[in-house]
Amino acid sequence: MKILIKNTQIVNEGKIFSGDILIENDLISKIDSLISEEADQIIDGSGKYLLPGVIDDQVHFREPGLTHKGEIETESRAAIAGGTTSFIDQPNTVPNAVTQELLADKYEIAAQKAYANYGFMMGGTNDNLEEVLKTNPRNVPGIKLFLGSSTGNMLVDNPETLENIFSNTKMLIAVHCEDEATIKANTQKYMDEYGEDIPVKFHHLIRSEEACYKSSSKAIELAKKTGARLHVFHLSTAKETELFRNDIPLKDKKITAEVCVHHLTFTNEDYETKGGLIKWNPAVKTQKDKDGLWEALLDDRIDVIATDHAPHTWEEKQNTYLKCPSGAPLVQHSLVVMLENYKNGKISLEKIVEKMAHNPAILFRVEKRGFVREGYKADLVLVDLNENWTVEKENILYKCGWSPLEGMNFHSKVTHTFVNGNLVYENGKINEQKFGERLLFEV
Repeated sequence: MKILIKNTQIVNEGKIFSGDILIENDLISKIDSLISEEADQIIDGSGKYLLPGVIDDQVHFREPGLTHKGEIETESRAAIAGGTTSFIDQPNTVPNAVTQELLADKYEIAAQKAYANYGFMMGGTNDNLEEVLKTNPRNVPGIKLFLGSSTGNMLVDNPETLENIFSNTKMLIAVHCEDEATIKANTQKYMDEYGEDIPVKFHHLIRSEEACYKSSSKAIELAKKTGARLHVFHLSTAKETELFRNDIPLKDKKITAEVCVHHLTFTNEDYETKGGLIKWNPAVKTQKDKDGLWEALLDDRIDVIATDHAPHTWEEKQNTYLKCPSGAPLVQHSLVVMLENYKNGKISLEKIVEKMAHNPAILFRVEKRGFVREGYKADLVLVDLNENWTVEKENILYKCGWSPLEGMNFHSKVTHTFVNGNLVYENGKINEQKFGERLLFEV
């Protein structure tokens, strides 16, 4: 099967240039200013921009065990509609993916159900070191540790266990950093004042800057001591950004950071209108924090943009503060949110592609993806930067049926998505055949 994309603006590796792309079977076979070969399908990319597909390094697709909120099938379908062609899912499903057998079960489900390419993190606990060390770095992206409890409590708080994991695995260790003792003390303080009726606007003071910084600085200290490869998920404070460096290339960094779309979009002021819908762990914080995250993203202390896509039902999110679960769905809208920031002059197209495609591929050593290169897998996205639309119930594809971005207007749209050389999404229509593959990693 040959597909030829003509007359498009290709955004790749710090450059934007006009050209054609020839896809043969699952690979990009040719990139040139003019390709006149015969093809089974010709797509006119005039006026559009072609990007490598987004690699989202942190999602919770809720399967197995929490499928009333989302499934690998529904959420990966939403992903391709938003230009995300590969995802890395987290282990806090039910049961938690903390044995090789349970991890293999998730891969089996994805092999049947995933519209996008998939990887699943192995989960670490206080007592599964032996299982963690059996993980195959060739086909598993890394080890995930929760250093603060969140959905599906997998808290790892034994210092000896942590040191053992950090010292004994060569794999990337990704961490959720929030200090449990600080959060508990803060929660108690607000409960003493408000009882069960804590207003959600205090979420960022309960899961505070101090809670985040204390945990991430400790994890970084341990990584430096042991030589472990550490990736800190979802930074939410300006203070934490000071812990990371930008004076060496990403491929040489052993300690890296990610920021999520919501921490670049919302602040604590938005609790007033959005309430529990924007309750995340770690919390959306102040304007000063948001500004600090943007600064660190643009100067390369922060390496990756992801979503931490974590759907809950509308009913669950209507609960009072203490009962309202943290997390929200974002994977269908992450790229357009960042393109809106481009339209507003905050970030370049080249930088968006770097942080959402190139860098996740470099950081996780994803094989043959994340770039527009000959011989690479044809995971590609065409976007129209001049199309206005609004996020509404009717166009939301998440199983939970809602989005914290509902009512927001966007001025860019994903028009085509290719996964492994297959046109899987075109102008609102999804190809119901599934072409997602298991991600492989260079060892």
